[in-house]
Amino acid sequence: MEILRPLDAALSVIEDGMSLVVPPDYGGVAMEATRALVRRGVRRLHLLTLPASSLQADLLIGAGALASIETSAVSIGELGTGPRFAAAATAGTLAIKDATCPALHAALQASEKGVPFMPLRGVIGSDLLKVRPDWKVVDNPFAENDPILLVPAIRPDVALFHAPFADRHGNVWVGRRRELFVMAHASAKTVVTVEEIRDGNLLEDDTLAGSTLASFYVEAVAVARNGTWPLKFGSLAAEDTAHLQEYVRLAQSEDGFRQYLDRYVYERRAA
Repeated sequence: MEILRPLDAALSVIEDGMSLVVPPDYGGVAMEATRALVRRGVRRLHLLTLPASSLQADLLIGAGALASIETSAVSIGELGTGPRFAAAATAGTLAIKDATCPALHAALQASEKGVPFMPLRGVIGSDLLKVRPDWKVVDNPFAENDPILLVPAIRPDVALFHAPFADRHGNVWVGRRRELFVMAHASAKTVVTVEEIRDGNLLEDDTLAGSTLASFYVEAVAVARNGTWPLKFGSLAAEDTAHLQEYVRLAQSEDGFRQYLDRYVYERRAA
């Protein structure tokens, strides 16, 4: 298939049961793509948030799209914990791997570098180790009395994010968001939504090339204008705080969440 695709075709690589890594609110969240996945009825995804998420994760949880989540937080900013995340955690209907920001970054960096684990400091001594038996504390082989934590590499099936623009070759400009490079390098496939497609080759532009993800790492690109709404997108789009307040109000209950889906996710059947 061509690398430039309509949105639903681009998202077809995300299949039931896959692992999916997504960025935090400040990193370019592919919200239009997320709504499309919910409309499609994707199921049993294993979501990894790098390192936290808000509306995106909460929407997927409420829609029944996730089997598990590995995250450091699901919070709608100052509005509090994601209501569907809280409900699922309380009911025990979602497998939750409690993590922390540096550990999540380290796990993907290990996969990016092709090594089985990444050493990490700062977590040793915390209660988090009690619930993460897959993280191992070992003796530093190059020093005495120097314990170090080893975090196993994580290789997601798909990375999904939104970026300002791409070219017709599938090269994607991500700006200062270096974690997006890590996500793409660590994952088997990467799907990106963008605001626009530009002519030319971004990698041939000395100014843009250093912040451009090469198409070698990209499975598909789709145009989704205002694709992070209602979340902030750098200087291109402000957060729609009123909408997030409405979401939190409705999503406190299952019935309210279904009203939200009808109004804003499905084909506006409530209109």
